[in-house]
Formats: sequence, structure tokens, C-alpha cells
Amino acid sequence: MGYAQVFSFIMDLMSLVLVSGSSSLVLDELLCVQIDLGFTKLRFCEVFSQSLLTLSTKRNYASCSTGKFLILILFFGVACLMLMSKSPNESGLNEKGKVTFVGGLRLGGLLRKPPRLPPRLSPDEGQLRGSSTNGSTISNSDPKWAARQQSVKEAFDHAWSGYRKYAMGYDELMPISQKGVDGLGGLGATVVDALDTAMIMGLDNIVSEAGSWVETHLLERISQKGQVNLFETTIRVLGGLLSAYHLSGGEQGTVNMTHVGPKPVIYLNIAKDLADRLLSAFTSSPTPVPFCDVILHESTAHPAPGGASSTAEVASVQLEFNYLSSISGDPKYSTEAMKVLAHIKTLPKTEGLVPIYISPQTGDFVGENIRLGSRGDSYYEYLIKVWLQQGAKLNSNFTYLHDMYIEAMKGVRHLLVQNSIPKGLVFVGELPYGSKGEFSPKMDHLVCFLPGTLALGATKGLTKEQALKENLLSFEDLENLKLAEDLAKTCFEMYEVTATGLAPEIAYFHTKDYTEDGLDGGNKSSMYANDIIIKPADRHNLLRPETVESLFVLYRITKDTKYRDQGWQIFEAFEKYTKVKSGGYTSLDDVTEVPPHRRDKMETFFLGETLKYLYLLFGDDSVIPLDKFVFNTEAHPLPIRRNT
Repeated sequence: MGYAQVFSFIMDLMSLVLVSGSSSLVLDELLCVQIDLGFTKLRFCEVFSQSLLTLSTKRNYASCSTGKFLILILFFGVACLMLMSKSPNESGLNEKGKVTFVGGLRLGGLLRKPPRLPPRLSPDEGQLRGSSTNGSTISNSDPKWAARQQSVKEAFDHAWSGYRKYAMGYDELMPISQKGVDGLGGLGATVVDALDTAMIMGLDNIVSEAGSWVETHLLERISQKGQVNLFETTIRVLGGLLSAYHLSGGEQGTVNMTHVGPKPVIYLNIAKDLADRLLSAFTSSPTPVPFCDVILHESTAHPAPGGASSTAEVASVQLEFNYLSSISGDPKYSTEAMKVLAHIKTLPKTEGLVPIYISPQTGDFVGENIRLGSRGDSYYEYLIKVWLQQGAKLNSNFTYLHDMYIEAMKGVRHLLVQNSIPKGLVFVGELPYGSKGEFSPKMDHLVCFLPGTLALGATKGLTKEQALKENLLSFEDLENLKLAEDLAKTCFEMYEVTATGLAPEIAYFHTKDYTEDGLDGGNKSSMYANDIIIKPADRHNLLRPETVESLFVLYRITKDTKYRDQGWQIFEAFEKYTKVKSGGYTSLDDVTEVPPHRRDKMETFFLGETLKYLYLLFGDDSVIPLDKFVFNTEAHPLPIRRNT
């Protein structure tokens, strides 16, 4: 039916309204529209009549001149929309979501299509959208941000140069003492943590150095070393190996960001050997909750000295073990890891919130301390990320994870979110003694992961504009996105309020129930100087990534350039106060004083996370797109399950 016929049809309906005096008759008998949603069929007259014309006043509206006028406006609007819309596909196929009049007239764009999922990486898609085969040639159309991205790349090279000169093979660099230290089990954690960052940045010389060390030394280290922490080893070493495997072309037909270093199978084989040993933490436990410590050379495990494991730690290894099962073809890794989340699903919670300790011996939570900082944080992060990794709504087996996440975020808003005084910063506090105990206005820098997680959970990695256009955002999603932006502001102000422009490890907030004088951050010009309280024991900075992580995610999703500007300001502060001339960057003792006293430690996550997120923040959105990858809690990107 052509557009002229459509318009004529609508005009006939308008005329009928005028002469019949019964708009409900016209709608019920003439405007019979069938909507095929794949799982049910509805008549448009049923939907429309039930929502509008079954009102007790419907015949009064239809019989008065005002009612006729309104009906005419309705039909005229319908006609205009149809004439302005693009021509629909006239293939004759009755596709899901198509809307047709009896007689073949298509409404096309008149009614919203049912919400669809974000596009997934298809097997034949080839390289990352918009990216080349080498990270160094990724385009960035804005020269200012290309130059700033280059500055981050140079900072990474400076950090690596210090590590390579003074600490190669050790877990971490002490840049002032110019020596290495093993604090994470002696597996060369910095090498593996930094490897995929170098791949993304296109630093082939570092990829070659790090890759060669992994190939030559890591397997031997794993077979000889003693006690390691299940969580730290999984997120840093196993996660780094798996990301390196993928980014170096391990999955044929997907992505290859480097042409140097070992073959991908080398990374995979080492990852399997390490994971086989880490599995003892699960198989040794009498419950689905794993022990926290593993003796690598024995492939044995035992609980922590106090007996309990951290909730975040046992619930933040699933992304890595799931992906290893996917690429190795062996389900044992995923099976053991996912038992933890399935078990936690059955435990009692406080509005979706959980205590920070859990017992491997009993399987129950220990204590009542609820917080989103240390020992609690990544539990909530992995609820939504594991759901996304496994295909989101494409895989109904994991719907419970999304439900747990949504319930938990409601609990956060209801029980943990407050506003500071006098300026009203939104912050997330703690419940050290449970929901019936006193609220603590304490917020770890670690909590600054939450804005990024909230934004990712809202749009599923799409931009806000695209998600709105596709009608994918629920009211709950919009609430979470608003909270994400409010919390990101607070996290940035934790930097802005200090003399160095770098955030403390922990901040407290001035509320009607809590205040302490003389504990500001040292920047008297900050408008939030009286809102944020920094205690002497909490003033250190460990080069943490959580704030820049959230700035990166929020920029990708909202496209608001303020997040880039804030990231650049933080990077400049790192450059000014933490850079060590001889190589590397160092943690600080006190961010409220200038010059700050230096701690002599470069954490592995500065290369693995902080600089990676800053580089991506200033770069092209097509590099590691958020609707095709999830980052583990150590910023190692892993691909989202494909729609096969």
C-alpha cells in the first residue's frame, strides 16, 4: 500500500469519527492492528481500547466536540508520522517486532520496537571495530587528546624502564631504593599485569620483553613457588595471561593487537597450569566457598589464619575461570568458580547487601560489616560483569546474577548513600555493625569503582544516547546512571580537595551526625574543603586506578568531556608528585602536604590499571569497546560471550 493510499485511509477514518459520533467504534472495528512479538500476538485495538477507551468517561469524550477534535489530532499525527518515516522493508516476511494493519499496512517506526540487546561480537567480525592490528596505529581525531594519550604512553614506558632496570622478575619495584620486592608470591606480577597494557598501547619492545620473560620463566616459577593468595593471583596473573592470549590473536578471527612475543598458545598453556593449581582452593573446601591461600608447588590450599575468606575475593574470580573454560574447552574451571555465586544466591542478605567475610567451613557469612570498600567491592562488580560476559539476556542461566545486582544497588541507594554538608556531595558510607547499627560516613578510594560499574550496568556498554534511542534504559537504569555521575563527582573532589591533587586512601564526610575539625585536605580553595575529612592515618596514595576507571567508563557512555578533563588533571598530579627520575613512579605517604613524603613502592596495578584506563580515556572508543569486552577487577579485558 503506497503512502497516498495510507493518507487516504487515515482521512477516511477521520471523516468517520465526525459522522459516527463514536470514536470507540472506529478504533474497535476499523483500526485493527496486529503486533507480532514472536511470543504472543496482540491486537492494537485491544491494547489501545483497554488503556484509553475503557475509562468511565470514554463515551462522554466520544460524544462531545472536544473528544472528536482530540481524535482528529490523533489520526492526523499518525498520518504525519507514517508519511515522514522511512520506507519499510517490503520483503513480506513477518519478522518479530513488525507491526501491520489488517490489509498489509506497516506502521514501521510508529510504535517502538521491543528492546533489543547490544550487538555482540560475531565470529566473522574480524578485528576490533575501528581498530588496526597494532595498538600504536589507532586513530584519534582530536590532536589535543592524541597528544595527551601519547603522554600516558610515555609515562608507561618510564614506569616500565624503572622496573626493567631494577626489579625485572620481581613482583614490584621500589623505585627510590632501586630494587625489587616480592609481595605477591614471586610470580613476576608486574610483568604479567603490564603485558596487555603494552599490547593496547602498541609498545612492541615492552611486549617482546615481557612476553619473553613469561615464556622463559613463569611456568618454572609457578611450579616452584609456595603460598599465594587465590584472589590476587587470579586477577593479576591469570587475568593478565588470559587477556594477553586474546589480544595476541589467540581466538582466530577476532583481534590481534601485537605481532611480537610468544605465540598465544604459550599464554594459554601457562594459564591452564596456574589455574589447575589454584583449583585446589575450591576442591579442598568442604563448601562451595574456596579457601583463600594456595601452595602452588604442592597444589594444596588452606584457609586464612582467622578461618574466613573475604566475600569480594571468593566472588571475584569468575570472569577469569569462565573465560579459561571457554577457550580451553574444559568446563571444570567455570564449574568450580560459578558454584560460589550460586551458593551466595541462597544466603540471607540485607536488601541485597552482604557482609565482607564468609566462611569456607560453614558456607555462611561471618559478622555484619557491610561496605563497598575493601573486602566487599568487587563482589558487586562481578555480579553484573559475569552476567554481561555470559551473554546477558541471551543466557537465562545467569539471570539470577542480574537480579542480585539490581537488588544490591537498591540496597546501596537506600542504606549506604548520603549527602555531605555543607555542599551536599553524594557519598557511599558503611554499616560496620549491620543495618541496625550506626552508619559510618567513611568511603575508601576503592569505592570509586562503583560509578563505572553503575554506568556499565545501566547501558550494558552502549552509549547513553544509543541506549535511550533503542529504549533500553529502565527507570532503575536511569537512577543508577544518575548515581554514577554524582559519585564520580565526589571521587574527583577527593583529589581536588588535597594539596597535591591526589586522593587519599580513605575519606570521611561531614554529616549532621559526624564532624572533625582541622582534618581538611590542604587545598583551602576547594569548595568542598569543609565536606571532606582526611584523617592522618588515611592520607597515603597508592597510585590506585578506581577513579580513573570510572572516568573512562563514564566518558565512553555519556561522551561528556569533563571526564577526560578530570582524568588529565589527575594524570598531571601523578606526573608532578609521584614520578621518580631514575625510573618508575612511587606511592605517597601524605597527599595533604607539599612536597609529599614518598613511600618507595610502585604497585603492579599502576601499569596494569591506572595508566591503561587513562590511555583508553584519551583514545578512540573503538579500542576495547565496552559492549564487546568486560574488564576484570585488575583491568584485564576479556571478550563478552559471542551470540552463536
